[in-house]
Amino acid sequence: MAHNTAPPRTVYEGKYQRMVVRGSWEYSERTHAGGLAAIIIAVTPADEVLFVEQFRVPLQAKCIEMPAGLVGDIDAGESIEASAIRELEEETGWTAEQAEVLMIGPTSAGASNEKIAFVRATGLRKVGEGGGDESEDIIVHHVPRTRAAAWLVEKMGQGYQLDAKLWAGLWMIEHELDGTPRG
Repeated sequence: MAHNTAPPRTVYEGKYQRMVVRGSWEYSERTHAGGLAAIIIAVTPADEVLFVEQFRVPLQAKCIEMPAGLVGDIDAGESIEASAIRELEEETGWTAEQAEVLMIGPTSAGASNEKIAFVRATGLRKVGEGGGDESEDIIVHHVPRTRAAAWLVEKMGQGYQLDAKLWAGLWMIEHELDGTPRG
């Protein structure tokens, strides 16, 4: 199988992404440190999964997601764990004593170089209201862990777009990466 070795040509560059053409391939690249985002898997002391709801311009729809954010977008030297805790607090009003990177992988390997780190946040403590920064309008949902999957299906039925990574995140709440049950 031949690899496309043509030199990349940037056709557009913005603050967070650039559009690249390499031979016949068109794709986007994240321009911040490492092209990495973190999705935060967080369960409160009351055994509720934290989800966020926000309008996503590319989809022109309300989306349900786990809290997430770019790693290194504010401080290029910030660790994945520190970024995850910062984003969790900013979006949900909860902070974590610890953040553990579970795995890192591409989000859409045929369309972007972006990778996502699944991060498990533990030792949660409520410190604010959340809602995101001044450019965001985030609604925080606290859903009992035992009802989380059913709640997501209900939201899908109501016309919300659901980030497919939600299902992997729910699985990671209950399992270690090797498939063994947590706890």
